[in-house]
Amino acid sequence: MLTQDQVSPSKVSNMSKKITIALAPGDGIGPEITRACLHVFEAAGVMDHVEFTEVDMGNKVFAEGDTRGMTDEAIETIERTGILYKGPMGTPIGGGGKSINVTLRKTFGAFANLRHFQSLPGVETVFSQAGVPVDFYVVRENVEDTYGGIEHRLTPDSYCAKRLISTPGCDQINRFAFETAKAFGIDKVTCGHKANIMKMTDGTFLDRFRFLSQDYPDIETEDVIIDALCMNLVLRPDKYKMIVLTNLQGDIVSDLAAGLVGGLGFAPSANIGDQISIFEAVHGTAPDIAGQDLANPTSLLLSGVIMLRHIGMRRTAAIIENALLYTLESGVHTGDVKGTGEPVGTKAFAEALASNLGKNPETIEGCAVPATDEIHHTLPERPSVNKMMTTHEQVESVVCGCDIFLENTLIPTELAAKLQRLCENTPFELTVISNRGTQVWPTGSPYTELVNECCVRFELREGTVIGQGPTVHLLAKVAEKFTVTDFIPIRMYDGTRGFSLAQGQ
Repeated sequence: MLTQDQVSPSKVSNMSKKITIALAPGDGIGPEITRACLHVFEAAGVMDHVEFTEVDMGNKVFAEGDTRGMTDEAIETIERTGILYKGPMGTPIGGGGKSINVTLRKTFGAFANLRHFQSLPGVETVFSQAGVPVDFYVVRENVEDTYGGIEHRLTPDSYCAKRLISTPGCDQINRFAFETAKAFGIDKVTCGHKANIMKMTDGTFLDRFRFLSQDYPDIETEDVIIDALCMNLVLRPDKYKMIVLTNLQGDIVSDLAAGLVGGLGFAPSANIGDQISIFEAVHGTAPDIAGQDLANPTSLLLSGVIMLRHIGMRRTAAIIENALLYTLESGVHTGDVKGTGEPVGTKAFAEALASNLGKNPETIEGCAVPATDEIHHTLPERPSVNKMMTTHEQVESVVCGCDIFLENTLIPTELAAKLQRLCENTPFELTVISNRGTQVWPTGSPYTELVNECCVRFELREGTVIGQGPTVHLLAKVAEKFTVTDFIPIRMYDGTRGFSLAQGQ
């Protein structure tokens, strides 16, 4: 067991002036769990080396009419300090501003979401009762995918969300996963995907995972389709050590994983970028219990532990984490936890944890405590221009046609006849009509149900070579007769089709 002397903040090397961290307490239960975490930090000596400066963001800022959910001053502080520690925040439902959590990650380039899911002593789950240990990481891409929030209403009945996946984005997150696994001593990384259906977007994610894995021969790799992964996690979570996923799939799997260890109240979250990083609680604001001293601060505290390790306070982080494990093991817990002993309030839980600093859990192995803290933090260097990321710089791109999306209620054969007349005496021929991704012309089934929006594909007649301009001229001809909802030139890249076939084509 550690002595009080071993907890002393004097065991620190590379000491200099304090590191400044932006602090956003959040909404609902946010302020009270933030106070609880700061109480533990102060008792552990964190405040001797870290200064928290509070920033305004969340419901209050939304209510004042700022759809960003954060003030200019908050943005400046985050960009200056490079670190944000934040509680849970509300986002207007429906209209109004977009999710502030997503906005923060995307705005500041915090491209990698890292979450650790582990069985905790004193927290009963079906797996703890069965003696099945849970201890794995989820690495989620944070910037791309459907979280671009690019949506359109195409017709009175049809809506579209754009899914954006880039090769540089795939490389960033897969490289992060391998580098983190290497740093943590993890010898197996799993790629979760849906490349069997989304062959170009998820297919690229999987291809880049496999390509980059060649740089890490000591790490075992595997890939698994996302639906099978979810089933496997529920059946045998102990099979996994680190899982890397795209944004939306990573979001869903992260919450599933939290359920395996007792809920979101035990799920820490770090959002890591090249220059700015965000450490947060990922659970909701729980307004129904706000201000009642009932909330569980564990998620935010564990996120803070990751933050301390991020700035080199690995010794202090290990001492805090061991104290948390000892406290839960002793039966001290908040009311949301299924365990032994009577539940305590938020404040009492933090006080118990602070009093247990220097103690190690006895029923499980605690964290190894380094001899010293090696504090370090490089402040962001504000770029003069936005960074452009590219991977494939010498690729032959050839226009071979276009997809035009139409509002339409004609049956496929009638629509095809009209479109074929429109493309006479042009370099194009109509090759396929699809509805909700399923081919309905030139072949199809009368059982395929239609909505009033479809895609018509025109491809170049054999032996024709053009640039992009003629596709725009064709679009203009079609637009004179039909309501156009979207338009995409289609291309071949190094002789490979850069577009999907319709289902049934």
